[in-house]
Amino acid sequence: MVSKVEKDRAIDTFSDYINDETRVSPAERELINFEVALIGKMIEAREKKGLSQRQLAEISGVKQPAIARLEALRATPQIDTLFKVLYPLGYTIEIVPIREKAATT
Repeated sequence: MVSKVEKDRAIDTFSDYINDETRVSPAERELINFEVALIGKMIEAREKKGLSQRQLAEISGVKQPAIARLEALRATPQIDTLFKVLYPLGYTIEIVPIREKAATT
């Protein structure tokens, strides 16, 4: 069990926080990393298509402020919203098996 002193120690960076298992579980860390990667790819796809957030809003039916919140990681996207935004960018979502980590020997 982690003592209160260990849990209350100062955290200087986001990296320190996210890698502190007393504050963020491995599952939570994976979720955060997934969201960051997903939204990063969404922004990259939008910019590659030469679209502004406003233009993406018009063609996706998702309001521009909602797209801005997603891109700023201030909102967790709902699945239906992701489909609406990703489809005009030429992407979709699928479930794939977790890749086995390479053995480190």
